[in-house]
Order: sequence, then structure tokens, then C-alpha cells
Amino acid sequence: MKTLKKIWHWIDDRSGFTEIFGPLLGHLVPPGAKWSYVFGSATLFCLVLQVITGVALSLLYQPSSAEAYQSLQFITHQAAFGNILRGMHYFGASFMIIMVTVHMIRVYLTAAYKFPREMAWISGVLLFFLTIAMGFTGQLLRWDSNGVWSSVVAAEQLGRLPFIGKWAARLLLGGDTIGGHSLSRFFSYHVFIIPAIIFLFVGYHLMLVIRNGISEPPEAGRLVDPKTYRQWYQDMLKSKGVPFWPYAAWRDVLFGAGTIIAIIGFAYFVGPPELTTPPDPAHLNTTPAPDWYMLSIFSLFALMPARIESYMIIIGPTLTIIILLALPFVSNKGERHPIRRPWAVFGSACVVIFVFALFLLGEKSPWSPRFKSKPLTAVNIHSTNPEVMAGGALFYKKGCLYCHRINDQGGYRGPNLTQVGLRLSYGDLTIRIVNGGGNMPAYGGILSKKELTDILAFLQSRK
Repeated sequence: MKTLKKIWHWIDDRSGFTEIFGPLLGHLVPPGAKWSYVFGSATLFCLVLQVITGVALSLLYQPSSAEAYQSLQFITHQAAFGNILRGMHYFGASFMIIMVTVHMIRVYLTAAYKFPREMAWISGVLLFFLTIAMGFTGQLLRWDSNGVWSSVVAAEQLGRLPFIGKWAARLLLGGDTIGGHSLSRFFSYHVFIIPAIIFLFVGYHLMLVIRNGISEPPEAGRLVDPKTYRQWYQDMLKSKGVPFWPYAAWRDVLFGAGTIIAIIGFAYFVGPPELTTPPDPAHLNTTPAPDWYMLSIFSLFALMPARIESYMIIIGPTLTIIILLALPFVSNKGERHPIRRPWAVFGSACVVIFVFALFLLGEKSPWSPRFKSKPLTAVNIHSTNPEVMAGGALFYKKGCLYCHRINDQGGYRGPNLTQVGLRLSYGDLTIRIVNGGGNMPAYGGILSKKELTDILAFLQSRK
């Protein structure tokens, strides 16, 4: 033990660990800062996990259009612990978005954004949008049809912005069309640029928390007065404050560890989402489904009238950002307790219910392909004919099952084809498949003659 103490004292004397971290761990925090305060630190735990799993995935991932899809297939199905690792990264992103969202709601409901913590709120809002951006850029790196076309849709929306639309879309994709250069661009966004900005803002956010202190639990009738608050807060800490470690930090550590365990559990028992088909540039007319955290926005634009969509794509996000950033300046003093701020509670509840309802609609939406569809079972193919069986397999591999339903399998976007053999002749089916129509892409240049014959044989057997 004496030898270990000597080694530690030598390291501490040369590195200054105690001088640097001692005041941080021992700084006073208000009493009563309990479980509702743990979501900010849980977000940080998730960020650290994302860095670790992201670095591990990058050791096997190939950021090239020719190899990306296959490298992810290798990671998911062949690499040792690759499926769990990818699952941890996927669910880590989901948990991080949940935690930062709950943290923002808690800060808003308790009005912790008021003086002197206005800049902590602004940096937190920016971190929220950067977290969403990390999730979005990671979706394309799967380099499957869903991820690629989701990015194309996002570029199309950016292109509608006045004056800078085309420039913004080109900046996102790295050119006028999507391709290998887009994958390299998104890889740089996801691995280098956005994480670097996140680390800067996380450091700044934590510095502000330490400088201005953790907001005390609100009490009804105790108002925030910018002229006297700082002195009152310092006096309160001197008389009632407790050291951050261990009296307050143990909850953060316990909840953060529980969050990491939950992520690992989801990764092991549920696993990451299966990749859809490889991207095909011939599919120009498609409707990708974003990851769940973008699904509410997807549903909102799918439901609104087409004539106002172009305006709302610009007005909606702009107003949201302006309102969130202006909030601490419009209301930086006064009452903090939720009981005395019923409109804040009511508005928060309405937003949560509205977003959740849109999420449920998006999850079951008939306008969206069901990329989670599994290959047709032998019962649904119900034939031993080699052509029919091959056509049934191709019906899934070519993405037809994402939009069309066969018995109890498939999507709802296109017509139900369970008994299509009774409705359409061989020639009618050939014309529909080759030429496309409506929301269906033309498969004439995508299918070989043999593949077309097999799919037709399968559809003709649907009687």
C-alpha cells in the first residue's frame, strides 16, 4: 500500500489531478437536487458510450460506396460481437436523444433557464439539434436504400430554402447527386465535424453549470430577481449546500450506469435494425422511412396539405429555433415553480402528446414503406414451383414487400397483392412492373428477364 501511495502521489504531483478535479468534485450544490436532475449526466454517459462504440465500429467499417453495405453486413452477421456493438451504437443514439429531450423538458418546466443560466439553455438547445444531426448523418452510413434515400429527401427539403437552398443541398450531399462522395461527406460529418462541435459545446455547457451553479429546486412564491439572485444563491450554498461528490453525484452515476446496462440489454435481446436492400440509383421514386426520432416530423409533413408543405418546411423549423433560443431572454426572471406556471405545463403536455401521436401515426402509416418487413414465409408463397419460389424471394429482395401486402406480411403503401392473380392478367402485370406508375418506380431497367419472369410467375400464382 505504501508503494502504491507513493506512486499515486508522484503521478498526482506531476499531473495536478487533485488540483484540477478536486474543486470540481467538491463544489457545492443545492440540497434537494434529486432524481429529476440525472438526465443531463445520463446524456453525457450516452455520449461517452457513442464515442467508444463508434471508434470500435470504425475499425471494421469501410466508408466507400462499394464496400460500406457489405462491411456492415459483415459487422452485423460475422464479426465477433459485431451485432451487439452495432446494437449498442444504435440504441445508444436513441437513448441519448431521449435523455437530452427529457433534460430539456425538465429545465423548461422548472424554469432553470432563467437568470443567470440563459447561456446554459442556449448551448443545451444547440446540443439537442447537434444530437439529432448525429443521428441523421449516421443513418446514411448504413448505405442501404432507406438511409440513402432519406438523405436525398433531406437534401430536397434543404433545396427549397430561399436564396441558399441549392448551396445548402450541395453542401449536405457533396454535389448535385448522391454517390460515393456523399458517403465520404457524411462520414466526415458524423465522425469528425459534428462530434468536434459537440465536444466544444459540452465543455462550454459544463463550464457554465459549474460557474453559475446547479439550479435549486423551485419553490412556489420564490421569484428570480437578477439584481439579488447571485448573492442569494451564494448565501444559500454557504448555509445549506452539499458537496457534489458524493452527496449528489451518486444518483448521476447510478442512473447513468443503469442507462448503459439498458442499452446493452436492448442491443443483446433486440439487436440493431436490419439493413434494407442496397441503394439502387434506378429507384428514383421512393419513400424512405426515417429513424424513430424523425418519424413525428415525417408524419407531420405527410399529413399536411401539399400546397402548404413548401412554406412549412421553412417556417416551422425557423420558428421552433427562434422560440427556443429567445425563451431565456423573453422570460429570464420571476416565478419558477410549475404550479405557478400552468401554461408552461399545459403547453409542454400538448407538445409531448402531439409529437407522440404523430410518432404512432408514422409507425403505422400507410403512406410509408415497411422496411422492417421480413422475407415471405413458405406458407405465404404456398408453392413448390421453382419459378414461383424464386419470384417470392425476389419480391422481398427487390423491395416490393415494403409497399405491397401478401396475406399477413408486407406494407400498406401499395395495393394488396394477396389475390392479384385474379385481378390482373400476365400482360397487365408485366406493364405495371416494367413501366411503374403513381408512387411505384419502373422496374424495367432494374430486373433481368429471368427475374421479371420469376416475379410474374409468383404474382400469377396469387389466386
